[in-house]
Amino acid sequence: MNRSKMLSYGIAVVCLGIVGYYGWKFTARNAYESARYSVISSDGNFEVREYADLVLVSTAMKFDAQGSDGSFSRLFRYISGENGQQQKVAMTTPVFMERGSEKITGEILSHEANFDGRQTRIRPGQMAFVVPEQVASAGTPLPANANVKVRAREGGRFATIRFAGRMGNKALRQREKELRQWMEQQNLTAAASVEYAGYDPPWTPGFLRRNEILIRIK
Repeated sequence: MNRSKMLSYGIAVVCLGIVGYYGWKFTARNAYESARYSVISSDGNFEVREYADLVLVSTAMKFDAQGSDGSFSRLFRYISGENGQQQKVAMTTPVFMERGSEKITGEILSHEANFDGRQTRIRPGQMAFVVPEQVASAGTPLPANANVKVRAREGGRFATIRFAGRMGNKALRQREKELRQWMEQQNLTAAASVEYAGYDPPWTPGFLRRNEILIRIK
């Protein structure tokens, strides 16, 4: 293959890559309604955002499984019509996830005895879809599955970090550490809650993914 043919081949590959990227961009993530927010300040991959109140449909999950335990399927069946009104609900972004916690207040989903016989309250991890604004305004359909709940997510200010790649535990710990360090530099006080947000279908290559960690600001 001579030099001119190699150059033509290289240009064709680059063009196909660009077309493929923008085709993916406008048919995958950007095809969905996304939870709205306003950016208060921005610093590279870090932002302070103001979110309005949201309505979520959520279910318990094993955080390390990130949906492969059936949690994603339960939520997907809900938006596909497995609800009291048999109404199809549009997919949205992001998918919010939270780790489980112990000794919490509010709804308790399980109890386990610790070493001294006392009860330790345990709340499993959560996965949640954002209910589209129009559906939430009209009245969110009640789930038909008892393991799926409709709940409110209170608005407020959040510090966030955005990153690509897979949401493995090692990567999440490192990114959360970076976010907390940045918050300290900005004199921002973190509340207890930490959320993880994924914006892309599971088949999206890691380098094209949009992942975020959000920490509520006191």
